[in-house]
Amino acid sequence: MKKEFVVIGLGRFGGSICRELSEQGMEVMAIDLDEDRVNEFAAIASHAVVADTTDESVLKSLGIRNFDHVIVAIGDDIQSSILTTLMLKEAGVKKVTAKAQNDYHEKVLLKIGADQVVHPERDMGRRIAHNIVSNNVLDYLELSDEHSIMEIIANESLAGNTLIDLDIRARYGINIVAIKRGKDIFVSPQADEPIQLNDVLIIIGADKDIDRFERKMND
Repeated sequence: MKKEFVVIGLGRFGGSICRELSEQGMEVMAIDLDEDRVNEFAAIASHAVVADTTDESVLKSLGIRNFDHVIVAIGDDIQSSILTTLMLKEAGVKKVTAKAQNDYHEKVLLKIGADQVVHPERDMGRRIAHNIVSNNVLDYLELSDEHSIMEIIANESLAGNTLIDLDIRARYGINIVAIKRGKDIFVSPQADEPIQLNDVLIIIGADKDIDRFERKMND
């Protein structure tokens, strides 16, 4: 059964989410105050609507509470973002994801009931910084302020060793949850599985422990 989404705010962030969800075959209602933006997404989204989402009667007329997930991707207008999020939760929307401009905005969004808050610019900046600093890091995903998942390419210092040999969990407090080797993915790899050069290790743990392991790899 297809999930039904609403994307409010069709700037770069909201627009990219709308496109991706539509390409995955989801039902998407795209909403923005700017008629030109709405017209741009009329052929992409299931429905495209010009609407002021800070107006409670407008949200009700759109049947907003019937959607599975609403993404508030409003750009620079923090007041509209907060009011929209508040009204969505009061209307009974089950899941609301909201884009935050800064940490204060995030705190307010969480206090008024947002289920998830994202910082796309900040998070992308961190991912790029990790990729720039280390040639071994392919990707980086922040799970919380202190924990992350990272994809690291196995270099010569790891190749030929098994997970038992490396004893990564005991020595660094992190876990290798999967190994990607070409088109194959080994989830929860066996402890006696030898790591091969250029394997992609998917690691989860505290940032300080991951950083310590990464530095050791590059020594």
